Amino acid sequence: MSSDRRGLQPRKQPRQVRAELTRQRILDAAAHVFAEYGYAAGTTNRIAERARVSIGSLYQYYPNKDAILVELLIRHLDAGMAAIEAAQPDQDALRTRPVESILRSYVGNVIDSHRDDPQLLRVMMEQGPRAPELLERVAQNETRSIAYAHRLLRNHPEVRVVDVDVAARLVVSTVEMVVHKVMAGPGDVDRARFEDELVTMLTRYLTGGPPAAEGR
Repeated sequence: MSSDRRGLQPRKQPRQVRAELTRQRILDAAAHVFAEYGYAAGTTNRIAERARVSIGSLYQYYPNKDAILVELLIRHLDAGMAAIEAAQPDQDALRTRPVESILRSYVGNVIDSHRDDPQLLRVMMEQGPRAPELLERVAQNETRSIAYAHRLLRNHPEVRVVDVDVAARLVVSTVEMVVHKVMAGPGDVDRARFEDELVTMLTRYLTGGPPAAEGR
């Protein structure tokens, strides 16, 4: 979905505590409304009613529901990235901790950032507007995650992949896509079992070495 860039910018940046609390109440209400009704039926009237503010007050902060959803998405991305970076080991630990342990920390943080409300996550990722600032934030986070994976693969003695650059991209893309599909998909999933299987798959890929060429 494409939208005019100006229509996706918040109208009012709160400078007082009361105003910031109002904006947060609007965002919290929007998260519940989008999760309950979906994007099409998640109207600004429903959001304002859930937030207990007038529709006029809502429009002082956001020009439309697209702008609200974009901000929810950016906050989701930033919170997930902050959790991943906070859990990153230092350079010495990257070489001494088992690959399985490092991957488990990374995968666990990504899963946790996707588990609060699967329905809202599905709305945000699959129905939300593709705003330039949102796409830029996604690209920035992906670059930072790949850089972290590259440091792990380049320095760790257990890693046996041939092409570190390709492997770093594969690890980041696999975790992001698989976690999103599973956590936002229909039905419940055993979180611990899902984490175990994904970590096992990635660990075996990174530490197993290249397959032997046939006929040699």
